[in-house]
Amino acid sequence: MINFSLPVTDAFRALQHTARERIMILDGAMGTMIQTLNMTEEDFTANGHIHGPGCRHHQSDHPQKGNNDLLVLTQPQAVEGIQLEFALAGADILETNTFSSTTIAQADYGLEGAVHDLNVAGAQVARRAADRAEARDGKARYVAGAVGPTNRTASISPDVNDPGYRAVTFDELRVAYGQQIDGLIEGGADLILIETIFDTLNAKAAIFAALESFAKVGKRLPVMISGTITDASGRTLSGQTPTAFWHSVRHARPFTVGLNCALGADAMRPHLTELSGVADTMICAYPNAGLPNAFGEYDETPDQTAALVEVFARDGLINVAGGCCGTTPDHIRAIADRVAKHAPRTIRELTNA
Repeated sequence: MINFSLPVTDAFRALQHTARERIMILDGAMGTMIQTLNMTEEDFTANGHIHGPGCRHHQSDHPQKGNNDLLVLTQPQAVEGIQLEFALAGADILETNTFSSTTIAQADYGLEGAVHDLNVAGAQVARRAADRAEARDGKARYVAGAVGPTNRTASISPDVNDPGYRAVTFDELRVAYGQQIDGLIEGGADLILIETIFDTLNAKAAIFAALESFAKVGKRLPVMISGTITDASGRTLSGQTPTAFWHSVRHARPFTVGLNCALGADAMRPHLTELSGVADTMICAYPNAGLPNAFGEYDETPDQTAALVEVFARDGLINVAGGCCGTTPDHIRAIADRVAKHAPRTIRELTNA
């Protein structure tokens, strides 16, 4: 049973008010920015000693380079610095660096036991960046607890010879997401962002877990839900159109629903238009800076990306805009500048509160 009688937070009310007044800005690509730091294995592990709030983890038999979430424990100043850059570039909402901070995803690095610390610290680091930015310019910033899709899918078999096989169950996902979301709330997240959804069944497990977490603390945080269209078919990996995706998650009464990743803004446009036409809540879009080149890099300039996102705003499709892979603080600054003159999308019926 979904309990929508829980009181909403002050941040929830503030976000709803601001998003009705203007298009809000989400930050850009943490992974892109971390890559520019050229960190070594020693940087990721702080020379083999992984510290968390009140505890210590050490996994010498698993290389950690590339485990970007770990940096909230071993290089928190670097993560905070990136988030501060995005905030000062115009972002209202800062995502925590916790995209892969579930036991399922951290199993690749042998750090399942660090999940609680990763999420608590991830929210705390983002909160410090948000508070520093607000202290400079007086503008409120909000921390979005980033919940990624994990590296497993509940709807599709990874074994072509056994289509009925599943590498993960709904309840396993629910428990893993619950651990993550509990930590994010404890660390001070203002909202929960369930993002880069390629399998809606995974997302439904995350939604269920979020509602369980809200019941534990006795308050309801806003939930942002963002799917990803994986190819030219206009469907998620698990086969849903944007319309079907919306009808599968609308029971959660999300603060926003939208799309991110996989596509640049130009290719995302028709799918976003479809979603905007059916959803009775706010719409969020944060596309990649175009498509990756042969070297896996993104060539779209801040002005190019911003010009395309401005079309979303001009045509009344969005309430929140930001950037995914390849987007830097310069991209976010350009997007913020371009969309500022446009009104947010009109919502047919707001059912969040």
